[in-house]
Amino acid sequence: MTEYRRILLDGYPCLTIRDGDLLRADDGRTVAIDEAVHLAPIEPSKIICIHLNYRSRVDEFMTKLPPAPTYFHKPVTALTGHKSNVVRPAGCEWLNYEGEIAIVIGKTCRNVSPDEAGDYIAGYSVANDYGLHDFRDTDAGSMLRVKGSDTLCPVGPGLVTDWDFHNKSIKTIVNGEVKQDGNTNEMQWDMHYIVADIARTITLVPGDILLSGTPANSRTVYPGDVVTVEVEGLGAMTNTIVAGPTPIRDDVGAQPSNSEEVHSTAQGGDWEFRGIRAPLGPGAKHYESTVDEEE
Repeated sequence: MTEYRRILLDGYPCLTIRDGDLLRADDGRTVAIDEAVHLAPIEPSKIICIHLNYRSRVDEFMTKLPPAPTYFHKPVTALTGHKSNVVRPAGCEWLNYEGEIAIVIGKTCRNVSPDEAGDYIAGYSVANDYGLHDFRDTDAGSMLRVKGSDTLCPVGPGLVTDWDFHNKSIKTIVNGEVKQDGNTNEMQWDMHYIVADIARTITLVPGDILLSGTPANSRTVYPGDVVTVEVEGLGAMTNTIVAGPTPIRDDVGAQPSNSEEVHSTAQGGDWEFRGIRAPLGPGAKHYESTVDEEE
């Protein structure tokens, strides 16, 4: 396996190769890993994320998987890297971690089979698919602000090639305490299936990122919390939660809310309205639980 990392080297974005405790640039310059300023290891044209995929997450939500996976999209402006801050906007309170594995596309991919998909994957990285559930009542369909607000997609620390995704542990650790503890064998749809499914109708190009789902126990984090996602064979990515300095503007758009759905989804998903048609909060639609509404 080879691990590539993008860092700022003398103030300039640079692709390096990990060499023990050093990162080495093509021109021979080196920097210690602990001293490097990390960027996301790739520059994607798009970030596509699967909804439910891990069995423990499905059980937690007391639901069942659909016959085929469903997806949502994060803007590339949500992307950040290892050791960066994740910003919870002022006026919001329901920011949840979701430890995941990022699939990174290595060459243009369209209309391939699952058996062929591995040839189009450059490698894998650690990711955290943060969700700002304060906007869940208004963006539950698109997940745009819930999952796409700035800094809510840290990926890193590096891109690892030739990694076997089978039977690998994935953990999320908050302030030193393990909160999520899963295994890739829980996944209903593996990495190759996800790539082939998306590439049926959407051309994937080098650098594109596909996030492959999270295990159970996504929970809310707060400014000052330090969150690490650790994946066996891919390393560990750490980010710190900080409070945004500027409140969400109140002269346009829907405002952050704290309905039963928002609160209960952020705290575990076992809320009383699940599976029952009922109004879920201010401005929310009448709703019966479906997998498309979870992530």
